[in-house]
Amino acid sequence: MTHGIRTDTHTPYLNGGRDWRDTATRYALLPLRVFLGVTFIYAGLDKLTDSAFMKDAGSGSVGDLMRTVRDSSAIPALVDLSLKNPVGFGYAIAIGELAVGIGILIGLLSRLAAVGGALISLSLWLTVSWATEPYYYGNDLIYLMAWLPLVLAGAPVLSLDAALRTRRRQRAGAYR
Repeated sequence: MTHGIRTDTHTPYLNGGRDWRDTATRYALLPLRVFLGVTFIYAGLDKLTDSAFMKDAGSGSVGDLMRTVRDSSAIPALVDLSLKNPVGFGYAIAIGELAVGIGILIGLLSRLAAVGGALISLSLWLTVSWATEPYYYGNDLIYLMAWLPLVLAGAPVLSLDAALRTRRRQRAGAYR
């Protein structure tokens, strides 16, 4: 039988204070959230406002991009699926990036937004940047890895998720 101190009722600091390491740990994911949120919002808006991108064919179009990477992608069938309707695929990616960016930036359904960001990054890595050599030059793999801590931890501070969680706790306490 082991005995120990319950960490949920005792603090290692005098008078319950926190030091700078606790504060840094608590806010550690905030810079990542801001970076990924702003980047994905920018990427989505950039695609939505680029008239050349949202076309079946032509220089800079999503259709030409998909045809270019088709034979070098890890999953050509995924590229073939996008080629059935390149403009629709372009809009889906752009709106997905926008929704993911807004969700993670404001911290609303942040784990779901992070899963969405990871799936977008994974699909782009397996298609568009798969042939990049060496592999670490391809940015989609790096974005995929950057989303994983947010999938696991969500947005615990300075987020709508945290505010809603606090509100639920307060309401639950009022009913006791």
